[in-house]
Amino acid sequence: MARTVADQLVQSLVDAGVRRIYGIVGDSLNPVVDAVRRTGGAAHGGIDWVHVRHEEAAAFAASAEAQTTGRLAVCAGSCGPGNLHLINGLYDAHRSGAPVLAIASHIPSTEIGRGYFQETHPDRLFVECSLYCELVSTTDQAPHLFRAAIQAASADDGVAVVTLPGDIASQPATAPLPPVALPFPSTLVPDDDAVRMLADAVNSAEKVAIFAGYGARDAHDEVVALADALGAPVGHSLRGKDFIQYDNPFDVGMTGLLGYGAAHAGIHDADLLILLGTDFPYSQFLPDDVATAQVDTCASVIGRRTPVQFPVHGDVGATVRALLPRIRRKTDRGYLERWRKRHDAIMTKSVGAYTQDVEHLVPIHPEYVASILDEVAADDAVFSADTGMCNVWAARYLTPNGRRRFLASSLHGSMANALPHCIGVQLAHPGRQVVSISGDGGLSMLLSELITVGAYRIPVKIVVFDNSTLGMVKAEMLVDGLPDFGVDVPQVDFRGIAAAAGIDARRVDKPEDVHGALEHAMAVDGPALVQVITDPRALSMPPTVTGAQIKGFALAMSKVVVGGGMGEAVSLARSNLRNIPRP
Repeated sequence: MARTVADQLVQSLVDAGVRRIYGIVGDSLNPVVDAVRRTGGAAHGGIDWVHVRHEEAAAFAASAEAQTTGRLAVCAGSCGPGNLHLINGLYDAHRSGAPVLAIASHIPSTEIGRGYFQETHPDRLFVECSLYCELVSTTDQAPHLFRAAIQAASADDGVAVVTLPGDIASQPATAPLPPVALPFPSTLVPDDDAVRMLADAVNSAEKVAIFAGYGARDAHDEVVALADALGAPVGHSLRGKDFIQYDNPFDVGMTGLLGYGAAHAGIHDADLLILLGTDFPYSQFLPDDVATAQVDTCASVIGRRTPVQFPVHGDVGATVRALLPRIRRKTDRGYLERWRKRHDAIMTKSVGAYTQDVEHLVPIHPEYVASILDEVAADDAVFSADTGMCNVWAARYLTPNGRRRFLASSLHGSMANALPHCIGVQLAHPGRQVVSISGDGGLSMLLSELITVGAYRIPVKIVVFDNSTLGMVKAEMLVDGLPDFGVDVPQVDFRGIAAAAGIDARRVDKPEDVHGALEHAMAVDGPALVQVITDPRALSMPPTVTGAQIKGFALAMSKVVVGGGMGEAVSLARSNLRNIPRP
């Protein structure tokens, strides 16, 4: 039997395949950390302790490790402020469906409820960002809660939180450790009547469009086969891009604020829209006057974004395999070809315009940097992008191929996710190239994690898109008719900070130096950072520009001019007119 309750927790994690815990040591967490020490580390069949500089980064790192391995990942925080710092990263993990266990150590059990130093109630605080959250109250109860938490996170793909008072963690174990029974993955096969209903709807429609998301990640070939049978253009969400866009002649891009290509117009022109494994949150970008089918393993999300007439509760791959023999192949390819040609035109004239004839423009166009990064990065690279404009550049210019992976805080939308995501991915995949696409705002927020990267010599490649402004917020203000305010910040010497942390670092001010600097960074044996000074006035244009957005932008520009900013208004126009979507 394990010596202490903390030993039981750590042994349960070892049995579940966990090889590292991200966190910061301290007071109530010390018994757990000492139990980790006694395992001898992952190299000896135990667990490594990864000392991050902020617990939020610990949760982000665990989230990314879990998303890229499919296995349980773990983070930990000491009582009070320590585990409170986990919460933002745990929201990201939970909303992303990442199997993460958070160890929230607690004040002495005899002091709970008495206003003790650093007292909080983690078993209450973490309920909203977890699917399992329990307080360990006795040594007999402890091993059963450890097993329950591990299995909840692993089986249901989400966050489980164990609140463990430090005094209980250090007590001798009094109950045997039950085995961890991790379930084998299963496939949810749809009801036959539901498949028949969907087949009838498909056969009755002349123009069918498909919009696929992360839930179709294991069904690439099935989705392509369905699109071929139906002559259907295929759009995808940001999380679905990795799994659907590559080797897909029916791809027409994305919709939404990050969108590009013909997806938005194509799905609005359909007689029937089929949503496959997506809970796309922006209902304003989905049609409300097109008959819609939705296939998802989570029944509760069906119909919550747009009215759905044909609901199917099932795995995307299993559903499509059952559907294909029941549908009639559509020989008329006119609808498909129309939107494929429109997509090609938009990608060449609008999205392509961002990167054409800009090799000598200063300040550097961020779109150009993203296109060069796509060119020099490895075929199996893993990227994570900060929320904001970095997400836009990554969505539009990184090319998936079935081997690359792309992560973002797509559902939680947090700043500062990219670098800590990449720490978790790189430690779990030491042989792969891992690239953090960082904005200057996001990197600044968890800047201390550069020290983590330098201290452990984690070979992450950090590309900083430094425009000294919060670009996405600037765009939001302008389309709302507001002059941008409070978004610009003084330029920071990220190169110098990274170099002080022991990271190979370069700064790029001229576009002709971008290629060489990025190639150098990718070849460095260890961590590397490239700070690229980009155009702060480069704003993303959505795939469809509404009259309200144009009115808001014009109103904002008039306010800028009245306020004495004529030069700023002209510069904004020069930087972005080439990027307005065209047919």
